[in-house]
Amino acid sequence: MKVAVGADHRGFEIKNRIKEYLMGKGIEVVDFGTDTRERCDYPDYGIPVAEAVAKGEVDLGILCCGTGVGMSIVANKVKGIRAGVVWNEELAELARKHNDVNVLVIPTDYVEPEAVTKMVDKWMETEPLGDVYARRREKIHQYEDKWVSKDELEQALKLAKKWEKEARHWQAIAWRR
Repeated sequence: MKVAVGADHRGFEIKNRIKEYLMGKGIEVVDFGTDTRERCDYPDYGIPVAEAVAKGEVDLGILCCGTGVGMSIVANKVKGIRAGVVWNEELAELARKHNDVNVLVIPTDYVEPEAVTKMVDKWMETEPLGDVYARRREKIHQYEDKWVSKDELEQALKLAKKWEKEARHWQAIAWRR
């Protein structure tokens, strides 16, 4: 198991608590920062965590910020991410069971630091349900597949330029005849 963690200035202390806890359980942790109380921008930490999960570089992600809202918004912009804000064990379990949340977002201003490890454990030990819940998740995936990523667009543009060059080459040959 490999877990990515990230936080802004309001969440870094709880992020560090989670990191130490997971490492103590023998879980590999990739820390995307921040490591200070100095004011920073949550997208700088939320996006890399979400991308690491989406690319399969890690199995799960955990983000921490004051309300959890900003981190959940930014994480859910990444294709394949299902980020959910949870503030107790029951929500952690349901987020995983019903929605297969792959990025847990913790609103650090609204949780007791002592409760965080229990929420993380509950989330990580819970298996997603199939059946109706899997069908609902599949609808989300189908919607996501309608959109082209920036990388896919850049690849398509490169290919189009190559084809354009090739077409001009053959057009020039045809005109010479």
